[in-house]
Amino acid sequence: MNPNTTHRVLREVLAERARQDAKFGEQNHHDGTGNKEQQAAAESARRWCQDAFASGYGTWSDVLAEEVAEANAERDPARLRAELVQVAAVAVAWVEALDRRQLAALRAQLGHATTEETSSTYERGEGR
Repeated sequence: MNPNTTHRVLREVLAERARQDAKFGEQNHHDGTGNKEQQAAAESARRWCQDAFASGYGTWSDVLAEEVAEANAERDPARLRAELVQVAAVAVAWVEALDRRQLAALRAQLGHATTEETSSTYERGEGR
């Protein structure tokens, strides 16, 4: 984990939350989680993700789907909150992975720039 990258992504998340609040105001929906179907879906998502990674084909989509399914399966507010933090963490990690791929492609394209030059430019948001 690169703290600079994580902080940049979290700033983007904060900006998105501000946009949501500006557009919709404070929202206070029911959770709608923890029913039997959601619990069965969580178990299915866990198995799917485990099988996908065991066979060498696991994806970020698999991991995020599993985490969302686990959150949807929770009734207890404290456990639901913990699962939602895991959902957010996986989403941030996936964004970081996308950014690393973009940075690697940029480095390959530039060829002549040093890793430090490219990394600094990208971390300042100039590579986007």
